[in-house]
Amino acid sequence: MIDHVHDLNAVREATDRLLSAVGTLDNAAVAGPSRLPGWSRGHVLAHLARNADALVNVLEGRPMYTSAEARDADIERDAARPASAHLADLRESAARFQRAADAPADWGRTVALRNGVTDLAARVPFRRLIEVELHHVDLGIGYAPADLPAEFTAREIAFLADRFSGHPDVPALRLEATDGGAWRTGRTEGEPLAVTGTAAALMCWLAGRRDGTTPAPEAGGAPLPVLPPL
Repeated sequence: MIDHVHDLNAVREATDRLLSAVGTLDNAAVAGPSRLPGWSRGHVLAHLARNADALVNVLEGRPMYTSAEARDADIERDAARPASAHLADLRESAARFQRAADAPADWGRTVALRNGVTDLAARVPFRRLIEVELHHVDLGIGYAPADLPAEFTAREIAFLADRFSGHPDVPALRLEATDGGAWRTGRTEGEPLAVTGTAAALMCWLAGRRDGTTPAPEAGGAPLPVLPPL
């Protein structure tokens, strides 16, 4: 069962961690490369702020973004700002999201996201939590996958496993976390390939991330399957 109130509290806590970390960055650090290919830390921060506003749009019944081109242009426009401007924008956009999410609403309704994706309104706070937590890691400023709350990591694995479930380009997989937890994903036919690693390693692999601090999971000597982009 989705508990949007619980998830909104988790978003507040994760946002506070992010704001504290970003508050230590200077202009040179913001302009430096993130762990996402082709993106500076400024790109990541701009995306986080605009994502908060986009999810306000979702909650209030408007299109998430006016277009994919406008989304990308907004990120490029804002990426080169000084650190102080990024911090202020992150704080203000996060507050706008919290106000929209705190408003009385039917949390069982279906909302529209990007690219024709729909979901329950109650899952929007968790989607925002994913953005805040994973992109905090992507900044490359000392917050690693192993630092993520264990509850979040397990839920993100389950969320991503569900995304890949039945995908024709993903073989049948059994994901086994050495620190607890097991999931199934991929095609439904055939003997599943066991992929093992820490929960953090499994999550990074499913999310298409390599941060240099988390060993890749293993597939029992077989090549680790290449997953399609999310």
